[in-house]
Amino acid sequence: MSQMFDHNISPAEDEKYMARCLQLARCGLYGARPNPMVGAVIVAPGGRIIGEGYHIRCGSGHAEVNAFASVRPEDEPLLPQSTVYVSLEPCAHYGKTPPCADLIVKKGVARVVVGCVDPFAKVHGLGIARLREAGISVTVGVLEAECRELNRRFFTFQTERRPYIILKWAQSADGFIDRDFSPTMVSTPLTQMLAHRLRTECQAILVGRVTAERDRPRLDVRHWAGPAPRRMVLGGGRGIDDVLAECRADSLQSLLVEGGAATHAAFIGRGLWNEIRVETAPVAFGRGTRAARLPQDIEVRSSLAVGGNTIVTYRRV
Repeated sequence: MSQMFDHNISPAEDEKYMARCLQLARCGLYGARPNPMVGAVIVAPGGRIIGEGYHIRCGSGHAEVNAFASVRPEDEPLLPQSTVYVSLEPCAHYGKTPPCADLIVKKGVARVVVGCVDPFAKVHGLGIARLREAGISVTVGVLEAECRELNRRFFTFQTERRPYIILKWAQSADGFIDRDFSPTMVSTPLTQMLAHRLRTECQAILVGRVTAERDRPRLDVRHWAGPAPRRMVLGGGRGIDDVLAECRADSLQSLLVEGGAATHAAFIGRGLWNEIRVETAPVAFGRGTRAARLPQDIEVRSSLAVGGNTIVTYRRV
């Protein structure tokens, strides 16, 4: 099988089809979790895509299954000379669905290109090994950084046994999160929409007890369409470790910490964060509650100007 296949495919072509896998994978943003978002593309000789799919929802067929299901009967004879591109290593174990690695072997494709290795212990390297043992040519690491970035919440949960933690706050130009120690809105209608979109992308949302009692935040997604995160409050006998234990037990892979300053400082002090998103408004308060101090080991991941406000996202160096 592999001897009949032309392996002279350029890295640029591999990246092009892997980029399509990533486009497809993002369609599973809300449905796939707690499983990772995965996209798959099947390319016949000559570069024609004959099948593609993504993991739509947890418990249903994986990306590879859906890609093979989309292949038209008249294109089935092309599979022995085709390449399967998949953004995450094909699974090698029986979970809610059979192993995708076995399906790929059964279909008899010539080559598989994998974006990145799956960190999940029951898969980690085993899917790739099974494909190679069957004589399939396997290339690993195409657009690896992009593939890992897409599933950073899943990767963090698997490798660090805690959710991916995003600290978020809005502040004045002089660094206060309220004016005269009273709740003050500095976000604009548009930045509120962006904040609620972020909430839909996280499985849990947390505020401290003081913020919950003083501000009475709804912590919902009324300004964006999507699933609302689980509401959590820190304090009153419930500490950070209790919150993280609940996230582990219930497979909540992402936690958005929205306030207040003392809660943010507590997470920063323990190094429990992956992103920090700070919205700054072009106004000065002069006095009030100061925002948490940013840690030293950070770099700017992105900066966005929105309606006069600026949203800066930091990550670890």
